[in-house]
Amino acid sequence: MPRPSVEAERREQILDATCVVIADVGLQDLHLSDVAKVAGVSSGMVHYYFASKKELVNSAFEFNFSNSLERRQWMLTSDKDPLSVLQDLVESYLPTGDRAMRAWRVWAELWAEGMRAEALQEVNERLYGQWRNVVAEVIQKAQEQGLARPGDPLLMANMLIGMLDGLAVQVLLRSPSMPLRTMRDTCHAFIGQVLARGSDQAL
Repeated sequence: MPRPSVEAERREQILDATCVVIADVGLQDLHLSDVAKVAGVSSGMVHYYFASKKELVNSAFEFNFSNSLERRQWMLTSDKDPLSVLQDLVESYLPTGDRAMRAWRVWAELWAEGMRAEALQEVNERLYGQWRNVVAEVIQKAQEQGLARPGDPLLMANMLIGMLDGLAVQVLLRSPSMPLRTMRDTCHAFIGQVLARGSDQAL
């Protein structure tokens, strides 16, 4: 049996490969043999770590979220003011670059399949709730420092996240009306012109 450290690395290797396949062909056409090929392991090795395709897919969505948040942890603990942290988070979540595009495609597959699969709805609820709380906490810190206008931080977080998600889908669909530049400008303007303290005077 592989050593614990090797098992953790192999498991992560398989989950990363699963995200690659999901982003490339979607959930409907995902086969464990394709995951094994991308991961550079045997199909039997995939089955050793994951008893079913359902378990593998659910774990891959969690891996995609956790990996995404880990890469941005430095932003949440930086010395920047909270509004600047929000701007950095927006910039880092723009669907640009291979890693970000892959993450967005995996999320899009979760949403699409989740409309028909209760198990994926539960995964989405849990992971999305964590992301919503992260953004709400940053907004609350901005309010406490007098940088953001008063209001329910969770409501404001939902506004920003909803904007990010909706615009990102349009970018992924290559809408001529929503190029990446317009998405970036729109999200940054929301933070600077709606969330920032003083902006409430114009509402």
